[in-house]
Amino acid sequence: MTSRRPDPLPGVEPERGFAVAVLPKGADADDELAELRELARTAGVQPVGELVQHRVHPDPRTYVGKGKLEELKRAYDDAEAEVLIVDDELDPVQQRALENALGARVVDRTQLILDIFAQHAASAEGKLQVELAQLEYNLPRMRGMWQHLERLGGGTGALGAGVGTRGPGESQLESDRRMARRRISQLKQRLRGLNAQRATRRKERRRSETPTVALAGYTNVGKSTLLNALTGAEVSVENRLFETVDPTTRGFDHDGKRYLVTDTVGFIRRLPTQLVEGFASTLEETLLADLVLHVVDASTAEDRMREQVAAVNGVLAEIGAEAAPVLLVLNKIDRLDALARRRLANRHPEAVAVSALTGEGLEGLKQRIADLFADRYEDVRLLVPYGDGAVLSELYALGAPIEERADTEEGVLVRARLPHRDVRRFAPYLVATATGKAAQRALPGRETAS
Repeated sequence: MTSRRPDPLPGVEPERGFAVAVLPKGADADDELAELRELARTAGVQPVGELVQHRVHPDPRTYVGKGKLEELKRAYDDAEAEVLIVDDELDPVQQRALENALGARVVDRTQLILDIFAQHAASAEGKLQVELAQLEYNLPRMRGMWQHLERLGGGTGALGAGVGTRGPGESQLESDRRMARRRISQLKQRLRGLNAQRATRRKERRRSETPTVALAGYTNVGKSTLLNALTGAEVSVENRLFETVDPTTRGFDHDGKRYLVTDTVGFIRRLPTQLVEGFASTLEETLLADLVLHVVDASTAEDRMREQVAAVNGVLAEIGAEAAPVLLVLNKIDRLDALARRRLANRHPEAVAVSALTGEGLEGLKQRIADLFADRYEDVRLLVPYGDGAVLSELYALGAPIEERADTEEGVLVRARLPHRDVRRFAPYLVATATGKAAQRALPGRETAS
């Protein structure tokens, strides 16, 4: 058991939280609890003490064993804590048992993460997704809220409840459950509508054939900083977990081509299932991207990096995005010396090393992205007669990069980069050179002007 005095924080006084975890034998308690401490601080809770029990599985009723529970009660009181933070998802029985034993609020890992998401969600869709995840998590745990009324009843009957037990507690509980289920249904319906809008915007991007790149990675590895560095965006980059909840899409140009980059929610070990399901439409940005940049913190210890990479790959597999092309990006190399950089390059020869903070390696990353999409566009020259102005409108509607445009005697001469599938569509207007002579049109079977 470890006690810690809270660091003074400006502004609102943080809650005093006591952390508890059940870990396998041999696990490094300090290392395992480091992430829980950071989650707690992000949620506005200052860790003031810790207790760890090493055992194969948590106790199915009280989470920690009977003897350890007594030790926990004493340590919790000695630390003058206000809330117990548990580094696992508790089932309703375990949560109620701990609450009764300590006479205190008990918040498990899932609740903690949901609370952080609720703080950081800014868009209407993000708030709806968080509310949905919270309701689905709380629905099976509602019984404890009305336990004081349920206890008004006496014995048990043939149907499992005695005379007097079917009173206000039970009716209020069922009423609340019905309200929660109704709200869940409403939220899912509203999210389906927002998802349809997102699909429409995505379709527009597809029609323009603009390459889309999704940033994926463990929380707090610098994805938002990388988005800002690549695109000039001004997304918040506070040094805290899950700073980005709502997806943000921005663009950058490289060698005359446009690329869209989307920053998605950060991942974490044991990301709650409710969040994966609730944020399905948001995570689809990763699923449907042409390329996924898997961003990792290069300054992290190698074993921790492997764990984080595995956690991200696990979520990508869960949403069906494991088949998407992935480019590993080693961020924060400004924190490494020359020897550490060489070792990292040897371990990850296909990765791109960058520092989103200093800008080092960004041009190389842009070129690597461009190389991966090099076969998507074809440079063409078109000569569009003035009488075919509608063709120019179609060309601009594609959103393809227009390199040059000039008015000539024969029509409008355009040099553009067209998606391969659209080159055939504009074949009647293709020319071999920029001289503008219709006799040089590269069009089989079409009469050339004399």
